[in-house]
Amino acid sequence: MGDTKLSGKAPLSLKKITHNQLFLPIFALFLMLIFNLLNTQDFFKISIQNGVLYGYIIDIINRSCELIILAVGMTLVVASSRGTDISVGAVAAVSAAVCVRLLGSSYEAYQTPMILAILLCLMAGTLCGAFNGFLVANLRIQPMVATLILYTAGRGIAQLLSSREINGEMVAGQILYVRMESFKYIGGFLPGVVIPTPVFIAIAFVLITVLILKKTALGLYIQTVGINPKAGRLVGINSVLIIFLCYLFCGLSSGVAGLISSSRIYSSDANNIGLNIELDAILAVALGGNSLGGGKFSIAGSVIGAITIQALTTGLYAMGVSADQLPVYKAIVVIVIVAIQSEEFKRWRNAFKLRMQTRKEGAV
Repeated sequence: MGDTKLSGKAPLSLKKITHNQLFLPIFALFLMLIFNLLNTQDFFKISIQNGVLYGYIIDIINRSCELIILAVGMTLVVASSRGTDISVGAVAAVSAAVCVRLLGSSYEAYQTPMILAILLCLMAGTLCGAFNGFLVANLRIQPMVATLILYTAGRGIAQLLSSREINGEMVAGQILYVRMESFKYIGGFLPGVVIPTPVFIAIAFVLITVLILKKTALGLYIQTVGINPKAGRLVGINSVLIIFLCYLFCGLSSGVAGLISSSRIYSSDANNIGLNIELDAILAVALGGNSLGGGKFSIAGSVIGAITIQALTTGLYAMGVSADQLPVYKAIVVIVIVAIQSEEFKRWRNAFKLRMQTRKEGAV
């Protein structure tokens, strides 16, 4: 009798694990790590060089920080509006341009106090998010169409903000540099700290977001609005405000990502900061097991999805894949992973299990 009970509990426990929303994201990350290990023998090796942590794993965690932050913002947008914000990369470029323009390029002092420049950088991203939120929530424009405006115009705005005088004329689209060493700490390392600063920023951003969603009813409201906005209004939820706040927050996340990116290169590069990162952010949400149709969401899943994408990128670079070829390999792997998570694949898998069970019972 004891053996029967134990054997009965094992499948139940396994089924509970495999049906958990985080199972597939974690499994996908595990596959990426194994893939990288097979191609790079010292993939998991971590050492301290020049007083900081060094290694492929550290690089993946460090480089995924901007994507993690954007994926968190994108998750709330997808969950509430059942659409995506394709302007996050351009908004990050605008925020970076605002920050670097305010700081100036002096070797002796900042043109604007760094704290004020950072706050205005984040405010610029938030204002862009408010613009997108107004179009989607208030004017009820399709999210992709609404955010296409800043996706198209955002980098143009960033280039105008990055204007520099050359031969007596103001020329837009220039790369502006920050000369002060302390600005590099945001995207690099704090003195005496071996862990990259962006890791602390990303962790703080995720934790604050989770606390707000868990300690207030906002998380429940977002899910309700995403599943059925009309039903949400009937129970007294202001669907317009919830969607607007999610886009506002997504704009803030773009501002934080732009700040980190500009600090990494201590400059404002309107053409390259956040380039195509909106696609990776959407993929991170999908890889995290979140439905792009809105409703129930998992911040942890999106974070794992972002790290998975960065692990794939780092692994392909380690194999010698060029930047031009990278999207092809990435698309193949992501298609496979997303297909495994699809509802249709789950139906095929369940049907296959049913057929195998039927054949087994028939054979007995």
